[in-house]
Amino acid sequence: MKANIFDIQRFSVHDGPGIRTTVFFRGCPLRCAWCHNPEGLSAVPPLQWMRGDCIGCGLCGERRTADDAARCPTGALHVCGRMYETDELFDAVMRDRDFYGDEGGVTCSGGECLLQAEAVAELLGRLKNDGIRTAVDTSGCVPWSAFEAVLPVCDLFLYDLKCADAELHRRGTGVDNQRILDNLRRLSGVRADIALRVPVIPGFNADVDEMTAIARLAREICPASSVTLIPYHTLGVPKYESVGMTYTMAGTKPPSEEEMERYREIFRTEGRLL
Repeated sequence: MKANIFDIQRFSVHDGPGIRTTVFFRGCPLRCAWCHNPEGLSAVPPLQWMRGDCIGCGLCGERRTADDAARCPTGALHVCGRMYETDELFDAVMRDRDFYGDEGGVTCSGGECLLQAEAVAELLGRLKNDGIRTAVDTSGCVPWSAFEAVLPVCDLFLYDLKCADAELHRRGTGVDNQRILDNLRRLSGVRADIALRVPVIPGFNADVDEMTAIARLAREICPASSVTLIPYHTLGVPKYESVGMTYTMAGTKPPSEEEMERYREIFRTEGRLL
């Protein structure tokens, strides 16, 4: 089976417990204004130009093409990602097996990896058979059948909970959160291991009222899950230029540590210790 992949990141420590290899699957149903992986949004691999790697050799024209990428001497111009056979993916992540230890393993992320649920299930199933711990990082905005496909082979779901209000969710991501919350309820109902991740985004959900609403919603839907607040950052901003996209949150500053601690205290007050 083939999988549409835009990156494989080794020695990751932010995509689940321990040291992990993260496989980034292409395509996403959301269009979050703060997305830090814009190169993975579309199912079609974009041509990516990295200004810092370019030596100005002149081999590519003003309108860069895939043929120009093939000629680029530094890799500054390249097609971002490719199709992999799941056997090839399995071999790639198993090279890091010695680093996983007791807690680490492999995480499927994106984009939205569950848009390719069959490929994810096949890869994670093989890993589980070899004793590797598995995780899925998801927005939850997929049909429930996608979760059903991976439930038997996924040890941990890293589940994004961006806001409580449906209209606010639509304004920030392009879709409302009904399917996301329905899937979270069902996932909690089958006692899956869930780690909620709440991005803290200035101008979107970074205020006391919305954080309180998210904390209460998390307590209602999946009281057994852990919660981590993730502050907005700008690490992905240079990627927008590289794939010819405009970053609409230019000038937005990350929340201060004082603000983050205020929001953490809200979750502690609601009984959701981080």
